[in-house]
Amino acid sequence: MSTAAETTGGDIEPWEEVTPDAARRLLVAAVEAFAERGYHATTTRDIAGRAGMSPAALYIHYKTKEELLHRISRIGHDRAVGILRTAAQGEGGATERLADAVSSFVRWHAGRRTTARVVQYELDALGPEARDEILTLRRQCDAAVRGIIEDGVATGEFDVPDVKGTTLAVLSLCIDVARWFNVNGPRTPDEVGALYADLVLRMVGAEPAGSAQR
Repeated sequence: MSTAAETTGGDIEPWEEVTPDAARRLLVAAVEAFAERGYHATTTRDIAGRAGMSPAALYIHYKTKEELLHRISRIGHDRAVGILRTAAQGEGGATERLADAVSSFVRWHAGRRTTARVVQYELDALGPEARDEILTLRRQCDAAVRGIIEDGVATGEFDVPDVKGTTLAVLSLCIDVARWFNVNGPRTPDEVGALYADLVLRMVGAEPAGSAQR
């Protein structure tokens, strides 16, 4: 699946909050370019060219290349927070909620892997103010997963001596899917999500509770 396919239509990555259409096209082009070449090696001319626009047209919608990266990162992290909070606040015990959080988060990183690579691995290219904003959202992701694990420890569902370290390990596993997932590989995003949910439940000492069939 190409980046364009990831970023247009259906449930893949509509970027519906980005308007007008020209601004959305530039953002999609920036995702493609940053994922392919890296932020620092990408020029505004590269981005405009991919969008079929002139470099001057880019500045009508985005003052700088960093503003584009910030917008991409903000939208991506807002979605990440939403995925994890929805799972954390869902019905069921900690085992079910942790499995849901992991499988959903992994599916996002696999199904939207090009966007996720930019969102997760280009953070250091942002300036201090924008970076602090994104780090706040990352802490919210951490808090959602940590809360589920703490609940599981409190109810006896999980055996986790180091909740903070385990939370970091769980999030790291999920995020890394964006780096290696291949649409032509042997597993679908759903299958990888189910596998990781099962692995994480084993990590925390819980019974899989059918998570492999999710």
